[in-house]
Amino acid sequence: MTSYNVIPETFPLWQGDAPLSLGNDPVRDIPTLTAYLPRVATVLDHNKTAEPKKGTAVIVCPGGGYGGLAGHEGLDYALWLNERGIAAFVLKYRLGSHDYRHPAMWYDVSRAIRTVRARAKEWNLDPAKIGVMGSSAGGHLSATVITHNDAGKPEAEDPIERASSRPDFGILCYAVISLGPLAHGGSKRNLLGDNPPEDLVQHLSLEQQVTADTPPCFIWSTQEDKAVLAEHSLLFALALQRAGVRYDLHVFEKQGHGIGLGVRGYDPAVSNAGELHPWTRDLEFWLREEGLIF
Repeated sequence: MTSYNVIPETFPLWQGDAPLSLGNDPVRDIPTLTAYLPRVATVLDHNKTAEPKKGTAVIVCPGGGYGGLAGHEGLDYALWLNERGIAAFVLKYRLGSHDYRHPAMWYDVSRAIRTVRARAKEWNLDPAKIGVMGSSAGGHLSATVITHNDAGKPEAEDPIERASSRPDFGILCYAVISLGPLAHGGSKRNLLGDNPPEDLVQHLSLEQQVTADTPPCFIWSTQEDKAVLAEHSLLFALALQRAGVRYDLHVFEKQGHGIGLGVRGYDPAVSNAGELHPWTRDLEFWLREEGLIF
């Protein structure tokens, strides 16, 4: 079993004010990443000298309706990923409950991906194996950067801004996708405010934004979820199918919204793997098939 960094590092995404900042309160106004790093794997080259493998990284976007951040969809996921040798970076993004609206949150997740890619060598990561993972509204934020990203700004003075914001893969857990009639009302209101313009609603109804350049995705939901209907996942998977993008879709019958790993307060030191929801086994299989786990 892979160990993980028991003293994670938390750092701000910007050294100065973040774009669209409303203040400098550490909780409300300063988006951060917390890095959970697994033990560095090693391989032997042809000269029999040990050298570290370049690992996979995932930016984790907890859910919470764009009004809060659910810890069990952040830390728990990070520890699960670490056990599989994957570096996890939990994103604290700005929230509608703190008077932020789109595109502040999109700036945050885009900057997070650029940061991990720009600093990949420092963390011994493969810059071509950086993904994003999110649940519920965090899934919407993940799907937003999956479908709205860029190759970086070569002329930027900040080296982080020169890096691409395109994730190499996505993991969407009971994600909000559409902001149309199926929308989760609280997430839509916190993200866009009351009575947003229709063109913005369409821009962020992400089943309408998939292209052939969209990265491969693992998607799952449950039939019993009454907060974010399984149709969200189905619509996104159908859009990927039509665009010719690889995906792995799972819709489980039982359990409602926000179940995370299937346990709360996940502790890798405790033998509770049998309590994890089956989606975790399916995800591990997919990650191996995609060449993202050593």
